[in-house]
Amino acid sequence: MRRNPNNFGVGKLKHEFLNKLLKTFVSDLEMKDKRIILGSKIGEDAAVIDMGDNYLVAKTDPITFVSDDIGYYVVHVNVNDVVCTGAVPKWFQSTILLPQRDTNEQSIEKIFKDIHDACKSMGISVIGGHVEITANLNRPIIVGSLLGEVEKEKLVKTHGARIGDRLILTKGIFIEGTSIIGREKQKTLKKRGYDSEFIKKCKNYLYNPGISVFKEALLANQNFKIRAMHDPTEGGLNLGIAEMAIASNLGVLIEKNKVEILPEPFELSKIFNLNPFGTISSGSLLISIEDKYSDDLVDLLRKNNIKAEIIGNFISKDKGYEIIDKNLTKKPLIYSEIDEITKIF
Repeated sequence: MRRNPNNFGVGKLKHEFLNKLLKTFVSDLEMKDKRIILGSKIGEDAAVIDMGDNYLVAKTDPITFVSDDIGYYVVHVNVNDVVCTGAVPKWFQSTILLPQRDTNEQSIEKIFKDIHDACKSMGISVIGGHVEITANLNRPIIVGSLLGEVEKEKLVKTHGARIGDRLILTKGIFIEGTSIIGREKQKTLKKRGYDSEFIKKCKNYLYNPGISVFKEALLANQNFKIRAMHDPTEGGLNLGIAEMAIASNLGVLIEKNKVEILPEPFELSKIFNLNPFGTISSGSLLISIEDKYSDDLVDLLRKNNIKAEIIGNFISKDKGYEIIDKNLTKKPLIYSEIDEITKIF
């Protein structure tokens, strides 16, 4: 992976450096406004503001890896982080930056239509934004911004996990990464002998099993007292788990054999030499819940056609982050802020 002279890789900033920035430039401002319930913290992907009767949840996130179906992508990655707070998404804006090359009326219209259709399917209103042709771009970039509302007693925070909580994973892992590779590396896959049916299946991971956690997050929070939820995106499952543990000041113990890797992601991990546990995984949902309710939540999700599995539990911080491999050996849970998928871009 190529790095610039300052040793920054493509993807998220290192936690230590980001935390330094937040403490230096953000924390004091947040403390002056008492309406800020949740601001900038490692692992917390949305802000929460007290608006009186309810909380307002605010989220922003870009799409940078893909260009195909980018309008659908940008809505759902923002929705995922809002629903992980227990909120109902309400109002969406976007800044759309387009390259001079390969941009035309049809491609712009498709982006607008995809944003509109995705929002409409979840009852979200598109309330504005910005669009322009931007110099020196080689692909479209969209930065989404989404607002939602949640009843105060229903708010869920990433840092809400407690010792003994069970950790539930929905669907499996490497979902978004599979769709990205299917869309952006078609020529490479064809050269390596993979047929159009395999590539089509990979591309369709955007929709099936899908990168959205809208249904399962709202279903869980409407029926149970959820301690914490998190959407593992860049850095994959391992980073998502670590972010929950870091935010909650806990350790974690994961059973590797309980984590499902679907056939297409498994094959892609071999083709491109990627660790599926460290590859972008929008579409997976991590849920921390009190042990006595965990089986009931898994049953509810499965009855609603959502794959779900208890993959581990939260432990005291001094025990660290561990994963039990197929030989029942405990090993450190290794994570990185740099996503595996950046190796091939």
